[in-house]
Amino acid sequence: RALRAAGIGYRLGGRGLPGRPDLVMKGRRTVVFVHGCFWHGHDCPRGARQPKGNAAYWIAKIDRNRARDARVADELTAAGWRVLTLWECDLRQPGWEGRLIAALRPETA
Repeated sequence: RALRAAGIGYRLGGRGLPGRPDLVMKGRRTVVFVHGCFWHGHDCPRGARQPKGNAAYWIAKIDRNRARDARVADELTAAGWRVLTLWECDLRQPGWEGRLIAALRPETA
């Protein structure tokens, strides 16, 4: 809602784009991924914690997720898209909406 209130239109779920981004702003050629810290291996305390059960499997799985995320970002960038990533821990911080809106505004030179 904050994006629409700021005049930033978007669509949910990027079908047809690599990685299926969570938000797509076609006119801005910008996509946003919202990643869970644990599942995507973020370097915050939540993302850095080790799985308790079947650790070898989960560590390998998270490593594959990180590699896939990097590959998808590279593919989108090569296709002319700007790629932003929001982390679960960022969404817990006050003011994250304003920071996202600022990142999406056209740069002034």
